[in-house]
Amino acid sequence: MDFVLVGALLTVIVLAVIQLALVLHVRNTLIDAASSGARYGTLADRKPQDGVERTSQLISRSLNPGFAQDITHTRVTGSGSSMLQVRVRAPLPVIGLIGPQGGIEVTGHAYWPD
Repeated sequence: MDFVLVGALLTVIVLAVIQLALVLHVRNTLIDAASSGARYGTLADRKPQDGVERTSQLISRSLNPGFAQDITHTRVTGSGSSMLQVRVRAPLPVIGLIGPQGGIEVTGHAYWPD
């Protein structure tokens, strides 16, 4: 009886740690894709929309196309310089990669030469 209780508790703890690791992996992947997309969108021969498309491609290849549904860009000015901000809103993985839409919101920035 004790083995079953301890075994069930350990199983739940291990699964929770694995799910937390998956959430952190998804978050870090989204941040990296948004940052890469922002840098790509500020290149001399590119437009901000190219950065959004690049972000979408990176997310679709790394995770799932469902995570690349809501990607926007904004020009942010402050401190005498302007930056391209790429924002990604994606599902929060609650069970595996399944979760509510818009649960994670990350941004990537890159300086935009004037």
